[in-house]
Amino acid sequence: MNKGIYIALSGAVLKNMQMEIISQNLANAASTAYKKDKISFKDYLFPITQESTDGRSMSELSIVKTDFTEGSMIKTGNTLDIAIDGKGFISLEGGFYTRRGDLKKSSDGYLTAFNGFKVLGNAGPIHIPEGTVQINNNGDVFVNGLLIDTIRITDFNSTESLVRAGDSLFKTAEKGFKANAFVRQAHLEASNVDIIREMVSIIETMREFETFQKTIRAFDEASEKINNELGRF
Repeated sequence: MNKGIYIALSGAVLKNMQMEIISQNLANAASTAYKKDKISFKDYLFPITQESTDGRSMSELSIVKTDFTEGSMIKTGNTLDIAIDGKGFISLEGGFYTRRGDLKKSSDGYLTAFNGFKVLGNAGPIHIPEGTVQINNNGDVFVNGLLIDTIRITDFNSTESLVRAGDSLFKTAEKGFKANAFVRQAHLEASNVDIIREMVSIIETMREFETFQKTIRAFDEASEKINNELGRF
């Protein structure tokens, strides 16, 4: 089979993967604190052989990377909603981290994330007694004016060590440290997905995918024609 088909096929496969990632970003554009994914590619050359004296470029997946750029802040007025202004993640039980701050109070009185995981403070999971809750910029949690605990906001030397572990959750083997960030009560962080930019990207990607398809078809038709011509001799 002509190596050109493999080259075009590699491009088509990766463009299909890129469309899936962009579609995922668009589907989560309205999700609280969602962080979009980006895909990158790299090219390599076919080795020069006796049959071919020219190296040909072929694409392969390099990495799918999460973009941790901050989203905009939305004021909600809900007492247990928080947004992190700056770098860092809310620490949850089980070694999970999130920037999604629509917190709740569980039936047994613990401060929990959207999925029910307990939010960690300096003294462990934060238990909230009945009363009026206030959370200041340091993440200190007060109930009826009394300090209960401080929400543990954790940062890392590199976000590249963070891997997705579910909806708006991340895990890492790296040991974090106290983040230098502000906590905004009654606010939530929006998704960092730019809908218009993602729509433009998916249109461009679809066009590129169609180009690879046409190239594969052209190579296939050329090969079939050559085989038919050779069959006459």
